[in-house]
Formats: sequence, structure tokens, C-alpha cells
Amino acid sequence: MLVSLKQLAVLALMTGAATVDAQSGSGKTTRYWDCCKGSCGWSGKASVNKPIQSCDKSDNPLANMAAKNGCENGGQAYMCTNQSPWAVDDKLAYGFAAVKLAGGTENSWCCACYKLTFTSGPVQGKTLIVQATNTGGDLGQNHFDLAMPGGGVGLFNACTSQWGAPPQGWGQQYGGISSRSQCDSFPEKLKAGCYWRFDWFMGADNPEVTFSKVTCPKALTDRSGCIRNGETPV
Repeated sequence: MLVSLKQLAVLALMTGAATVDAQSGSGKTTRYWDCCKGSCGWSGKASVNKPIQSCDKSDNPLANMAAKNGCENGGQAYMCTNQSPWAVDDKLAYGFAAVKLAGGTENSWCCACYKLTFTSGPVQGKTLIVQATNTGGDLGQNHFDLAMPGGGVGLFNACTSQWGAPPQGWGQQYGGISSRSQCDSFPEKLKAGCYWRFDWFMGADNPEVTFSKVTCPKALTDRSGCIRNGETPV
């Protein structure tokens, strides 16, 4: 499976065949993992087959897309753990992000995918393809808040109710944990994504990127369940 995903991704990147809509530019990244239901998990946000998949407290997929956000009192819907990032190879990875783009709205970016090429820090030259699952009132323009376990809860925190994390999440509220060894105590389903930050991502701290909108890899839409109308994942 890993080989076939790599071949597809490399072919798309080499040929440029996956680039669409000429939506591109320079941007910034931050990181987060708040365990909350993503904003793109609600119906009516964009023209898609269905909203981003949310999960219950035990990480089981929810059929009810209207389930209350786990960040609210009495909420039942959380971010699914399989929306953690993973490496395809040393230079390419897949993941998910909260997104805010200049001139756009959730209608234009929910469930869309973006190729991020890092232009600073230890990951300079590496590529991360993300699907937009969320947004944030605290995000700037052309801003990708990369979802990675242990990245900090930010404004909202459902990790305490879902996993028993400390009151402000694991590590600092913004930025999260600071060492790979801290991942060792994480819930089993979150460990791989936490380690990814210090392995493939090399502990990078908010690297800058160039970005372009691309056709979503099927590997991402298979996890999120969300495909924009008129798009066929590759």
C-alpha cells in the first residue's frame, strides 16, 4: 500500500497533473490538536459528498453529522485519530489542517487539498499534502494550522474530556509538547502522529510554505470521508 501511494503521489507532483484552480501562494503554518469536531464536519459548509467524518469519545465513526461538538459541554463529536499525519517517504507526507485563505471561505476550502512545500526550517524542501478539515478565528491569511497530536490545543480543548489530558492539553496550550519522549505517555492511537512531528517533521517550529490547491489523494479522502463535488481523488 505504501509503495502504491508513493508512486501515485510522486507521479502527480512530477507531472503537475494534480494541480487545479491556480489557488496558490506563500503561507504560514502553526500546529494544533484540540480533539474537537472539525468545522468542516457540519453539513452545509461546502459542496461536498458529505462532511468530514467525526468520531465519538471512543474514536468510533459517528453516523450523526449533526452531533454536538466535544468542545462544548455535553458534546459527543471529536476529531478522529486517523486524521493524524503520516509519512509516505522521507520527502512526502499526508495530513490534515485547519485552513484560512485570503479571499476564500469555508465554502471554497472545506475538504479541499493543498500541497505545502516548506521553505524554512529543518523541513525546507519537504512536501506535505493536507486536506482542510477545519478553520479558526485565530488564524491569519494563507494560514495552515497543521493537525498533529501534541501540537497544542489552542483556543479549544476536547482532549481532556476525551482522553484525560491535562486541563490545558498536553504541554503548552499553544505549541504543545517539546520532546519526542513526551509522546510515550499519549493514548495509543495518537502516538504515531505525535512521533511524526519529531521524526518526519523534524521538530520544525511553524515553518513557512508555498502552497497550491491540488486534487485530493484518495489516501486522505478515505480517512476523512469528504470529497468536494466534481472532484475525483487520485
